[in-house]
Amino acid sequence: MKWKADIPYQKSILGKRPAVFLDRDGVLTREKSYVRSIEELEIFPYAEECIRRIRNKGYYAIVVTNQSGVARGYFTEETLLSMNRYLKEKTGVDAVYYCPHCQQGMMPKYAVYCNCRKPGTGMIERACGEFEIDMEHSYLAGDRACDIRMGEQAGLRTILLESGYGSERLEEKVKPDYIMKDLREFVEFLSEKNSYGHEREETVLK
Repeated sequence: MKWKADIPYQKSILGKRPAVFLDRDGVLTREKSYVRSIEELEIFPYAEECIRRIRNKGYYAIVVTNQSGVARGYFTEETLLSMNRYLKEKTGVDAVYYCPHCQQGMMPKYAVYCNCRKPGTGMIERACGEFEIDMEHSYLAGDRACDIRMGEQAGLRTILLESGYGSERLEEKVKPDYIMKDLREFVEFLSEKNSYGHEREETVLK
């Protein structure tokens, strides 16, 4: 089963760059369970500035998001695509990859097993096929256990953000490399680096 992206095929001609892979809900937008329309998509007021700073530091900003509401019949894939376009327009992210699948869904087309649903790494694999990504120096920022597990399986440094589900509502025990309040704290962390992060810090931020 193919995973989904809402961008055309592209590759960098300037060599590899690291990426910050970002969950959507609880990271760039307010966590509201199933967001069914653009009107319900509440982007954090700091999101655009954070993405600008991430990209200015030399990182791709790439969204990877589970959206099983499509499989559950809560909204259509076309509606999701419109939300993705809106998110890109309002935040400046480089790409939005999404998984519309859920084996427990009611829509047969999407109620299937796939390798793109987190914690699977299919969305990251697709991004690596369409961007020249330096995975060794890349990060994954999310608010749920499945985000952290995906990042671990992809070999990324992982950041658990408290702006969504966070550490108090984890579905299972995970050990992120860092725990931070929200995307603003992570951007400050990146900004303290002289370059895009050739060293790997071991301290977990509380």
